[in-house]
Amino acid sequence: MPELPEVETMRRGLLPAIGGTIERVEFPAIPYRPIAMSPPAATWPELLVGRKVIEIQRIAKRVLIVLDDKHSSDIGLRLVLQPKMAGIAMIGEPPTQAHTRLIIHLKDAECERILYWDRRGLGTAHLWTENQCAQNLGPAVLGPDALAVSAEVFIQTFRAVRREVKPALLEQRYVAGVGNLYDSEILHRCGVHPQRRCDRIPKKLWREIHGAMQAILNDAIAHEGSTLRDGTYRNAINGEGGYQNQHKVYDRAGELCQDCHTGVIERLVQAQRSTFFCKVCQPRQGA
Repeated sequence: MPELPEVETMRRGLLPAIGGTIERVEFPAIPYRPIAMSPPAATWPELLVGRKVIEIQRIAKRVLIVLDDKHSSDIGLRLVLQPKMAGIAMIGEPPTQAHTRLIIHLKDAECERILYWDRRGLGTAHLWTENQCAQNLGPAVLGPDALAVSAEVFIQTFRAVRREVKPALLEQRYVAGVGNLYDSEILHRCGVHPQRRCDRIPKKLWREIHGAMQAILNDAIAHEGSTLRDGTYRNAINGEGGYQNQHKVYDRAGELCQDCHTGVIERLVQAQRSTFFCKVCQPRQGA
Protein backbone atom coordinates (compact mmCIF):
# COMPACT_ATOMS: atom_id res chain seq x y z
CA MET A 1 0.00 0.00 0.00
CA PRO A 2 2.69 2.62 0.74
CA GLU A 3 2.34 5.38 -1.83
CA LEU A 4 4.17 8.67 -2.19
CA PRO A 5 2.94 10.23 1.10
CA GLU A 6 3.79 7.15 3.14
CA VAL A 7 7.22 6.74 1.56
CA GLU A 8 7.99 10.45 1.97
CA THR A 9 7.02 10.08 5.63
CA MET A 10 9.45 7.15 5.88
CA ARG A 11 12.18 9.25 4.27
CA ARG A 12 11.70 12.04 6.76
CA GLY A 13 11.57 9.55 9.60
CA LEU A 14 15.00 8.17 8.64
CA LEU A 15 16.74 11.57 8.72
CA PRO A 16 18.23 10.91 12.20
CA ALA A 17 20.44 8.27 10.53
CA ILE A 18 22.36 10.91 8.56
CA GLY A 19 25.95 11.12 9.76
CA GLY A 20 25.90 7.64 11.24
CA THR A 21 28.44 4.97 10.32
CA ILE A 22 27.32 1.42 9.61
CA GLU A 23 28.69 -0.97 12.25
CA ARG A 24 26.86 -4.16 11.40
CA VAL A 25 24.35 -5.60 8.93
CA GLU A 26 21.84 -8.12 10.23
CA PHE A 27 19.39 -10.38 8.41
CA PRO A 28 17.13 -11.82 11.14
CA ALA A 29 16.15 -15.46 10.74
CA ILE A 30 12.40 -15.56 10.12
CA PRO A 31 10.08 -18.33 8.86
CA TYR A 32 8.70 -16.34 5.92
CA ARG A 33 9.56 -15.83 2.29
CA PRO A 34 12.63 -13.63 1.84
CA ILE A 35 12.37 -10.29 0.10
CA ALA A 36 14.01 -9.81 -3.29
CA MET A 37 17.54 -8.47 -2.87
CA SER A 38 20.60 -7.65 -4.94
CA PRO A 39 23.45 -8.35 -4.71
CA PRO A 40 23.24 -11.53 -2.56
CA ALA A 41 22.86 -10.85 1.17
CA ALA A 42 26.22 -12.50 1.94
CA THR A 43 28.02 -9.62 0.19
CA TRP A 44 26.26 -6.81 2.04
CA PRO A 45 28.48 -6.61 5.16
CA GLU A 46 31.61 -6.14 3.07
CA LEU A 47 29.91 -3.49 0.96
CA LEU A 48 28.29 -1.59 3.82
CA VAL A 49 30.25 -1.83 7.06
CA GLY A 50 32.29 1.31 7.65
CA ARG A 51 30.28 3.50 5.28
CA LYS A 52 28.59 6.67 6.47
CA VAL A 53 24.99 7.66 5.73
CA ILE A 54 25.17 11.03 4.00
CA GLU A 55 21.63 11.59 2.69
CA ILE A 56 18.12 10.10 2.67
CA GLN A 57 16.28 10.51 -0.62
CA ARG A 58 12.99 9.43 -2.17
CA ILE A 59 12.33 8.50 -5.77
CA ALA A 60 8.64 7.80 -6.44
CA LYS A 61 7.69 5.07 -3.94
CA ARG A 62 11.25 4.14 -2.92
CA VAL A 63 13.53 5.29 -0.12
CA LEU A 64 17.20 5.73 -1.02
CA ILE A 65 19.86 5.73 1.70
CA VAL A 66 22.88 7.43 0.16
CA LEU A 67 26.29 6.27 1.44
CA ASP A 68 29.78 7.74 1.27
CA ASP A 69 32.40 6.37 -1.11
CA LYS A 70 34.29 3.89 1.03
CA HIS A 71 35.20 1.82 -2.02
CA SER A 72 36.22 3.56 -5.23
CA SER A 73 34.57 0.77 -7.24
CA ASP A 74 31.19 1.53 -5.69
CA ILE A 75 30.87 5.27 -6.26
CA GLY A 76 27.55 6.70 -5.16
CA LEU A 77 26.30 3.52 -3.50
CA ARG A 78 22.69 3.65 -2.35
CA LEU A 79 20.51 1.27 -0.39
CA VAL A 80 17.21 1.34 -2.28
CA LEU A 81 14.16 0.12 -0.35
CA GLN A 82 10.86 -0.39 -2.18
CA PRO A 83 8.09 -1.13 0.37
CA LYS A 84 5.49 -2.21 -2.21
CA MET A 85 2.38 -3.60 -0.48
CA ALA A 86 3.31 -3.91 3.19
CA GLY A 87 6.87 -2.74 3.85
CA ILE A 88 8.15 -0.06 6.21
CA ALA A 89 11.57 1.58 6.54
CA MET A 90 11.93 2.46 10.24
CA ILE A 91 14.19 3.53 13.07
CA GLY A 92 11.86 2.53 15.93
CA GLU A 93 10.47 -0.75 17.16
CA PRO A 94 8.76 -2.72 14.37
CA PRO A 95 5.10 -3.76 14.53
CA THR A 96 6.28 -7.38 14.97
CA GLN A 97 9.74 -8.88 15.32
CA ALA A 98 8.82 -11.81 13.09
CA HIS A 99 8.68 -9.74 9.89
CA THR A 100 11.89 -7.75 10.25
CA ARG A 101 13.93 -8.43 7.11
CA LEU A 102 17.01 -6.22 7.47
CA ILE A 103 18.69 -4.21 10.25
CA ILE A 104 21.47 -1.70 9.58
CA HIS A 105 23.19 -1.00 12.92
CA LEU A 106 24.68 2.50 13.24
CA LYS A 107 27.07 4.42 15.44
CA ASP A 108 27.47 8.19 15.83
CA ALA A 109 23.92 8.82 14.61
CA GLU A 110 20.79 10.19 16.30
CA CYS A 111 19.29 6.71 15.97
CA GLU A 112 20.76 3.29 16.60
CA ARG A 113 19.60 1.58 13.42
CA ILE A 114 17.63 1.53 10.23
CA LEU A 115 15.43 -1.50 9.77
CA TYR A 116 13.23 -2.77 6.98
CA TRP A 117 10.05 -4.58 8.03
CA ASP A 118 7.74 -6.32 5.58
CA ARG A 119 4.69 -8.32 6.62
CA ARG A 120 4.05 -9.81 3.17
CA GLY A 121 7.62 -10.04 1.87
CA LEU A 122 6.78 -8.34 -1.43
CA GLY A 123 9.19 -5.44 -1.06
CA THR A 124 12.73 -5.22 -2.40
CA ALA A 125 16.14 -4.08 -1.17
CA HIS A 126 18.98 -3.29 -3.57
CA LEU A 127 22.48 -1.90 -3.29
CA TRP A 128 22.83 0.17 -6.44
CA THR A 129 25.46 2.60 -7.60
CA GLU A 130 24.43 6.02 -8.84
CA ASN A 131 24.60 4.71 -12.41
CA GLN A 132 22.43 1.70 -11.57
CA CYS A 133 19.88 4.01 -9.94
CA ALA A 134 19.80 6.08 -13.11
CA GLN A 135 19.23 2.95 -15.19
CA ASN A 136 16.52 1.50 -12.94
CA LEU A 137 14.82 4.66 -11.67
CA GLY A 138 15.61 7.25 -14.33
CA PRO A 139 13.33 8.91 -16.90
CA ALA A 140 13.41 5.87 -19.16
CA VAL A 141 11.53 3.97 -16.41
CA LEU A 142 9.76 6.56 -14.25
CA GLY A 143 7.97 9.75 -15.12
CA PRO A 144 8.47 12.98 -13.16
CA ASP A 145 7.59 12.96 -9.48
CA ALA A 146 3.94 13.74 -8.79
CA LEU A 147 4.92 16.57 -6.43
CA ALA A 148 7.42 18.09 -8.85
CA VAL A 149 5.74 17.75 -12.24
CA SER A 150 4.51 21.03 -13.71
CA ALA A 151 0.90 21.45 -14.77
CA GLU A 152 2.00 21.91 -18.39
CA VAL A 153 3.97 18.65 -18.54
CA PHE A 154 1.20 16.82 -16.67
CA ILE A 155 -1.50 18.03 -19.05
CA GLN A 156 0.56 17.36 -22.17
CA THR A 157 1.28 13.81 -21.01
CA PHE A 158 -2.22 12.71 -20.09
CA ARG A 159 -4.23 14.45 -22.82
CA ALA A 160 -2.50 12.16 -25.33
CA VAL A 161 -3.41 8.97 -23.45
CA ARG A 162 -6.29 6.91 -24.86
CA ARG A 163 -7.08 5.05 -21.62
CA GLU A 164 -9.42 5.38 -18.68
CA VAL A 165 -8.14 8.04 -16.31
CA LYS A 166 -8.01 5.96 -13.11
CA PRO A 167 -5.55 3.28 -14.34
CA ALA A 168 -3.65 5.86 -16.40
CA LEU A 169 -2.81 7.88 -13.27
CA LEU A 170 -1.32 4.71 -11.77
CA GLU A 171 1.18 4.37 -14.62
CA GLN A 172 4.51 5.31 -13.08
CA ARG A 173 6.04 5.96 -16.52
CA TYR A 174 3.69 8.94 -16.89
CA VAL A 175 3.92 10.43 -13.40
CA ALA A 176 5.61 8.68 -10.46
CA GLY A 177 4.22 8.31 -6.95
CA VAL A 178 0.42 8.14 -7.23
CA GLY A 179 -1.08 4.84 -6.10
CA ASN A 180 -4.52 3.33 -5.90
CA LEU A 181 -5.69 5.06 -2.72
CA TYR A 182 -4.81 8.63 -3.64
CA ASP A 183 -5.89 8.13 -7.25
CA SER A 184 -9.49 7.57 -6.13
CA GLU A 185 -9.34 10.57 -3.79
CA ILE A 186 -7.93 12.87 -6.49
CA LEU A 187 -10.64 12.01 -9.02
CA HIS A 188 -13.40 12.39 -6.46
CA ARG A 189 -12.21 15.87 -5.50
CA CYS A 190 -12.32 16.91 -9.17
CA GLY A 191 -15.66 15.26 -9.95
CA VAL A 192 -14.13 13.02 -12.62
CA HIS A 193 -15.60 9.58 -13.28
CA PRO A 194 -12.81 6.97 -13.02
CA GLN A 195 -13.75 5.41 -16.37
CA ARG A 196 -13.57 8.66 -18.31
CA ARG A 197 -10.97 8.51 -21.05
CA CYS A 198 -7.94 10.75 -20.66
CA ASP A 199 -8.09 12.18 -24.17
CA ARG A 200 -11.72 13.23 -23.59
CA ILE A 201 -10.96 15.30 -20.50
CA PRO A 202 -10.57 19.02 -21.31
CA LYS A 203 -7.37 20.89 -20.54
CA LYS A 204 -9.02 23.00 -17.84
CA LEU A 205 -10.12 19.90 -15.96
CA TRP A 206 -6.67 18.33 -16.28
CA ARG A 207 -5.30 21.45 -14.61
CA GLU A 208 -7.74 20.85 -11.74
CA ILE A 209 -6.63 17.22 -11.48
CA HIS A 210 -3.00 18.32 -11.32
CA GLY A 211 -3.76 20.78 -8.55
CA ALA A 212 -5.83 18.28 -6.60
CA MET A 213 -3.11 15.65 -6.93
CA GLN A 214 -0.45 17.86 -5.42
CA ALA A 215 -2.74 19.27 -2.73
CA ILE A 216 -3.93 15.84 -1.59
CA LEU A 217 -0.45 14.32 -1.60
CA ASN A 218 0.96 17.23 0.40
CA ASP A 219 -1.93 17.09 2.84
CA ALA A 220 -1.40 13.35 3.29
CA ILE A 221 2.31 13.95 3.98
CA ALA A 222 1.37 16.54 6.61
CA HIS A 223 -0.74 13.82 8.26
CA GLU A 224 2.14 11.28 7.94
CA GLY A 225 0.26 9.09 5.48
CA SER A 226 -2.71 6.75 5.82
CA THR A 227 -2.91 3.77 8.17
CA LEU A 228 -5.70 1.54 6.86
CA ARG A 229 -7.86 -0.94 8.73
CA ASP A 230 -5.27 -3.72 8.44
CA GLY A 231 -2.89 -1.49 10.44
CA THR A 232 0.10 -2.42 8.29
CA TYR A 233 1.46 1.03 7.48
CA ARG A 234 3.28 2.77 10.33
CA ASN A 235 5.67 5.69 10.37
CA ALA A 236 9.38 5.38 11.15
CA ILE A 237 8.79 5.24 14.91
CA ASN A 238 5.86 2.80 14.68
CA GLY A 239 3.12 5.42 14.95
CA GLU A 240 -0.04 5.59 12.86
CA GLY A 241 -0.60 8.00 10.02
CA GLY A 242 -3.60 10.29 10.20
CA TYR A 243 -4.80 10.89 6.66
CA GLN A 244 -7.15 7.90 6.69
CA ASN A 245 -9.54 10.14 8.60
CA GLN A 246 -9.66 12.47 5.59
CA HIS A 247 -10.55 9.85 2.97
CA LYS A 248 -13.75 10.72 1.12
CA VAL A 249 -14.20 7.59 -1.01
CA TYR A 250 -11.35 5.10 -0.61
CA ASP A 251 -12.56 1.86 1.02
CA ARG A 252 -15.93 3.46 1.82
CA ALA A 253 -18.14 1.40 -0.51
CA GLY A 254 -21.75 1.43 0.63
CA GLU A 255 -21.36 4.61 2.70
CA LEU A 256 -23.11 7.89 2.00
CA CYS A 257 -20.84 10.38 0.23
CA GLN A 258 -19.50 12.93 2.71
CA ASP A 259 -19.57 15.70 0.10
CA CYS A 260 -22.96 15.51 -1.62
CA HIS A 261 -24.77 13.54 1.14
CA THR A 262 -26.83 11.99 -1.66
CA GLY A 263 -24.76 9.43 -3.50
CA VAL A 264 -23.54 6.14 -2.09
CA ILE A 265 -19.87 5.27 -2.59
CA GLU A 266 -19.48 2.51 -5.16
CA ARG A 267 -16.65 0.14 -5.96
CA LEU A 268 -15.56 -1.14 -9.35
CA VAL A 269 -12.47 -2.98 -10.56
CA GLN A 270 -10.10 -1.38 -13.08
CA ALA A 271 -6.82 -2.99 -14.12
CA GLN A 272 -7.29 -5.51 -11.28
CA ARG A 273 -7.44 -2.71 -8.68
CA SER A 274 -10.38 -1.49 -6.63
CA THR A 275 -11.73 1.94 -7.53
CA PHE A 276 -14.04 3.89 -5.21
CA PHE A 277 -16.20 6.78 -6.40
CA CYS A 278 -19.49 8.63 -5.95
CA LYS A 279 -21.67 8.50 -9.08
CA VAL A 280 -23.42 11.71 -8.03
CA CYS A 281 -20.22 13.72 -7.56
CA GLN A 282 -18.49 11.93 -10.44
CA PRO A 283 -21.10 11.55 -13.22
CA ARG A 284 -20.39 9.30 -16.17
CA GLN A 285 -20.96 11.88 -18.94
CA GLY A 286 -17.99 12.34 -21.19
CA ALA A 287 -16.54 8.92 -20.27
